[in-house]
Amino acid sequence: MPIGQNVRCATATEVAEVIALARRKGLACAVRSGGHCFAGRSSTGDIVIDVSPMRAVSVDGDSATVGAGTRLCELYRSLAEHDRTVPAGCGPTVGIAGLTLGGGLGILGRSRGLTCDNLRSATVVLADGRTVDCDERRHADLFWALRGAGGGQFGVVTSLTFRIGPAPPATTFHLTWRPADAVRVIGAWQEWAPGGPDELAASLLVTVDGATMFGTMLDTESTTATLIGDFVARAGAEPLSAVTRHLPFHDAKRDLDRAADAPTGHTYSKSGFFGRRLPEETIAALVDHLTGDRVPGQARELDFTPWGGAYNRVPVDATAFAHRDALFLLKHSVTGEQDSARRWLAGSHASVHAWGTGGVYPNFPDPDLTDWATAYHGPNYPRLQRVKARYDPAGFFRFHQAIRPGDAR
Repeated sequence: MPIGQNVRCATATEVAEVIALARRKGLACAVRSGGHCFAGRSSTGDIVIDVSPMRAVSVDGDSATVGAGTRLCELYRSLAEHDRTVPAGCGPTVGIAGLTLGGGLGILGRSRGLTCDNLRSATVVLADGRTVDCDERRHADLFWALRGAGGGQFGVVTSLTFRIGPAPPATTFHLTWRPADAVRVIGAWQEWAPGGPDELAASLLVTVDGATMFGTMLDTESTTATLIGDFVARAGAEPLSAVTRHLPFHDAKRDLDRAADAPTGHTYSKSGFFGRRLPEETIAALVDHLTGDRVPGQARELDFTPWGGAYNRVPVDATAFAHRDALFLLKHSVTGEQDSARRWLAGSHASVHAWGTGGVYPNFPDPDLTDWATAYHGPNYPRLQRVKARYDPAGFFRFHQAIRPGDAR
């Protein structure tokens, strides 16, 4: 069995064999499904357990059982054959396992909850080589922990079963504004998007080239146009362009996939949740920092995601995902030369950090965090330590910012 490279595992038995080898030789393991971790956790360690061969999808009524290596595009395509879907993201190559175990947001999130809120059960290979099935009745503490804090922390997830629902038609929208309007657009967005109907998912991207609002409304094109008209009036800034399209759900997802033009190169990011609106002067400072002191070859982005709706209707302690009282999530991203990119990133984050909840989205891990346990997991961290002590007492699954075993009583 190769060491120092990916080991592609097609079954839970193969995963257990790799773990046994690593334990005998004192080697570390990282786990990879989609390989999209911002902090590189899926590409570190002496052995990478790559579950990408596990890509089977089966549908039974209102449940879908999915191999941990399945990409979102594959999952959506399989579910479309049954006119069903699951609340999840838009990135077609993102792995369903990593997305789910860290939370999982998307265009259905405000109406149906996080991806992990729709998880019914999971199969996990533990550090001692056992394979267990967990749900609300079997290994319920492990199941609780997997929903929001499960990425490579307690075992290797090989299969997930989700609650699935109808794939509703949706109206997509895409609006752009010039850079000079960015402050007004951000101010209006934070008052409008998080408090909108649950069926509304309106993200906002701001770059040096201007502001772009895109997303979906699970309603007619005329209803969507009325909502957007209200937003434009609030912002007091006419968009340069505005496009809406009423589409079948899976076509709407593909439309958003095309709209998400990801920058090339290594991306550095920081994120934070906000439970209150940013004042105008803070927004202005944030935008000034975004557009000032340009660096050749550097791409900067502010990505606002509305919270509220079903995200907030789940109690903080119902799952390991603790960020249930936020208005919105802001991710700062930059690509380019490392030193200058990280300087810009630190400054952008610092300009608004005092207004945030202190919470950080687990799927946007930040290696620079000092109090990462509180930032990712809030009041749920002590319970996570007890789960760790029960299922991985020696801390075999270890990396920077790993949950440490605590008092198991």
